[in-house]
Amino acid sequence: MPSYTVTVATGNQWFAGTDDYVYLSLEGTAGCSERHLLDKPFYNDFERGAVDSYDVTVEEDLGEIQLIKIEKRKYWYQDDWYLKYVTVKTPMGDYLEFPCYRWITDEKEVVLRDGRAKLPRDDKTQILKQHRRKELETRQKTYRWKEWHPGFPLSIDAHSHSDLPRDIQFDNEKGIDFILNYSKAMENLYINRFMHMFQSSWSDFADFERIFVRISNTISEYVMQHWKEDFMFGYQFLNGCNPVLIRRCTEIPKKLPVTMDMVECSLERNLTLEQEVKAGNIFIVDYELLDGVDANKTDPCTIQYLAAPICLLYKNLENKIVPIAIQLGQKPGPDNPIFLPSDATYDWLLAKIWVRSSDFHIHQTVTHLLRTHLVSEVFSIAMFRQLPAVHPLFKLLVPHMRFTIAINTKAREQLICECGLFDKANATGGGGHVQMVQKAMKDLTYNSLCFPEEIKAKGMDSKEDIPYYYYRDDGIKVWEAIKSFAEDVIHIYYESDEVVCEDVELQAFVKDVYVYGMRGVKASARLIAEPRTFIMCSQSFAPWHGPSLLALQTEEKGSI
Repeated sequence: MPSYTVTVATGNQWFAGTDDYVYLSLEGTAGCSERHLLDKPFYNDFERGAVDSYDVTVEEDLGEIQLIKIEKRKYWYQDDWYLKYVTVKTPMGDYLEFPCYRWITDEKEVVLRDGRAKLPRDDKTQILKQHRRKELETRQKTYRWKEWHPGFPLSIDAHSHSDLPRDIQFDNEKGIDFILNYSKAMENLYINRFMHMFQSSWSDFADFERIFVRISNTISEYVMQHWKEDFMFGYQFLNGCNPVLIRRCTEIPKKLPVTMDMVECSLERNLTLEQEVKAGNIFIVDYELLDGVDANKTDPCTIQYLAAPICLLYKNLENKIVPIAIQLGQKPGPDNPIFLPSDATYDWLLAKIWVRSSDFHIHQTVTHLLRTHLVSEVFSIAMFRQLPAVHPLFKLLVPHMRFTIAINTKAREQLICECGLFDKANATGGGGHVQMVQKAMKDLTYNSLCFPEEIKAKGMDSKEDIPYYYYRDDGIKVWEAIKSFAEDVIHIYYESDEVVCEDVELQAFVKDVYVYGMRGVKASARLIAEPRTFIMCSQSFAPWHGPSLLALQTEEKGSI
């Protein structure tokens, strides 16, 4: 009688093993096997990290194995199991791998197909077509869209982290990592000793220095020595926490009535301000998004403020970017002066501090929260809803989605919710951060998510003109490397534009992203309308979040 060798791999996560009964059935083109109990006498099967092998004997050859069914039944008590994969060696010596990489909870069964990537058109048998359809039907019931707040991208339908499907929750190890990393950060900052300083206003610059007394490295020491200087202020727009706002100024805006007399002492080339603009030596950072956003009023005993500055910068003869004018509001007038480097030392320093404060709010709420976390979640949910595990795009994207939905759910549960950390610690708390996301969503374009296009649109793409923009230089290299790899994989499966248009799962994925996730915002319509479409998933290219961009290039002609 034919005999199949079945190997079962259990995950390495904490509590991944199980003592429950595990049964296996094989389904091939010529028939199905009986239900086999996988058990070795006097041996503890399915321990954490174990790889167990079994011989499964059948009465007749099953033909080409297409599916396997794994059933878990309770032994003593409910015992979840993390199954990595199952391999099957056929009597003819063929070797098939059936990836799972998910938790099997309760008394459930999972049906797996072999790990070779297949487009919908590649499935010829009714068995495989049905399995593909049922997998998506189940996923769409599990991964549901929900509006967490009006004007936000749609997110997962879960009130808390514990409500999420088990497979996308944090592992126990990840939860411990959070605690250990937090404790280590507090130790490095010596926070416990100076915790009172975070609960009251600071009265002296020395307070800031005391916070960082425990941090000792070349960079931090250099910044501590030079943070008040104009060159360091300008350098942070290129390579600091938020190097995505600076753009080349092509025209001085009317709302910033800077004159030549004001900035003449800052210009070094014997050119007028207009000539410096035409020469490409003037840059601008505009925090217009903050205009009209309500400052935090959750604590009636504390008055907080927000500014919406405009900062004009100049590339000097040393190719350093330095500030030459700052206006703290959007509407010019007597009560909204333009601050200059020639002003009193602390007037100019405070103006720069207000700009840096506004930069922090934009970075945290728009660059980080919206454009990194929330946008990534849109692609993650759409992937789970519309791409089966056998789809090549699912295989390409899923490693980049790990913990994306989980961390966002934690943020909605603890960070940006009412009475969350934003309300307690940020001047945009109490609803201001919500207003910012709503405003930023109206102007969110798909082009801005494509790193090279966004850099070029800001006029920041020339290495010769802007030689010290390392965020751009490193980012382009990472983008091109991932793009090259993704294209090589994609071209294996999509040999023509017609194949792209005929892939109903891919089209449903893009539609889910646009219609549901991005709320049909017209600015993002390029996802389905432009001739050259990039389907960008995973972590958006935001600073301090490891860039993980994935692109699919097509010459699509209009159909989604």
